[in-house]
Amino acid sequence: MSERIRVAVVFGGRSAEHEVSLQSARYVVESLDRTKYDPVLIGIDRTGRWFLNDGSLMLLDEDDTRSIRMKNGSTEVALTANGARRAIVPVGHATPNAGAQAGRALSEIGPIDVIFPVLHGPYGEDGTIQGLAKLADLPCVGAGVLGSAVGMDKDVMKRLLRDAEIPIARFVAFTERDCNRFTFESVAELFGTPVYVKPANLGSSVGVARAGTAAEYDSALREAFEYDTKIIVEECVSGREIEVAVLGNDDPRASVPGEIVPMDGFYSYDAKYIDAEGAALKIPAELPADTVARLQEAAIHTFRVVECSGMARVDFFLRSDGGIVVNEINTIPGFTRISMYPKLWHASGVPGGELVDTLITLAREKYTRESALKTEPR
Repeated sequence: MSERIRVAVVFGGRSAEHEVSLQSARYVVESLDRTKYDPVLIGIDRTGRWFLNDGSLMLLDEDDTRSIRMKNGSTEVALTANGARRAIVPVGHATPNAGAQAGRALSEIGPIDVIFPVLHGPYGEDGTIQGLAKLADLPCVGAGVLGSAVGMDKDVMKRLLRDAEIPIARFVAFTERDCNRFTFESVAELFGTPVYVKPANLGSSVGVARAGTAAEYDSALREAFEYDTKIIVEECVSGREIEVAVLGNDDPRASVPGEIVPMDGFYSYDAKYIDAEGAALKIPAELPADTVARLQEAAIHTFRVVECSGMARVDFFLRSDGGIVVNEINTIPGFTRISMYPKLWHASGVPGGELVDTLITLAREKYTRESALKTEPR
């Protein structure tokens, strides 16, 4: 049997979506074919320190989605690149000539072949770890630096989609300095009520609020600014919530669409990751064939406009008149047991093990192609 591919699954992180990442990482690790892959599990705690996890994710209260947390391993590690020897090594021993102790640790941890980031939100989904992987000369699952950064920033993402003539909800984006220009009265005049207030660089409905009064709007602004320095306020779009998963590099394919029917009318954080009864998931969505085709085409178009690769989930509103509105794209979509991305692909004939295998293959193919590019002038 050929040597197994060493996959560094990186999870946790400093984002407000830390707990979601823990749930997603467990799904990814359980889906890896151990005859083909040798997982190296790296947990990042809330302060940004990297720890090697031995043998399992070492999660505490892993079956309680409200209390789940990471148990730090005993070995704090870092990513290093030394010629062809890209490796996870103990902190303090990341230099080529660190001596016998570093050599023993290196042989125990070993070189890695590909990074699989399962880091939702800032400090992972936003291009930061993708850039680190590129500097370390390692394949990285999912979008690259540009696609990740654009997909994370809802303001920049929506402007690119708008320029590409992809329908989006009307919105404004601003920092705290400009709050006085965007009062509840002014946004209500632009968009009507209610409006949605969101941190520009976050996901999983964290910090998102629906505001129908001035008091609700002021409260929503305060909460959103606790998570980001820039927020967006957008119109409320009436329509069915439809999601489509995308998989691929240069020739991406789209899954069957799925529909989300929130029990309280808002697909909240709890409904996404905690309360399995918080929303009904209809997979595949009950839609005419021509609507399915339009959604899949729009998902792939969005994927390409945002410069994505590997994977993404595109979220839509489907208006009663059949009009499609792109809400957002997620470049590291949720991989929890109740998440839409793996469920959509399972319904499309791609089970979890095959999905994870395909994502790793795509990352390595992209790396091989980019590694062939010239780095010096003629």
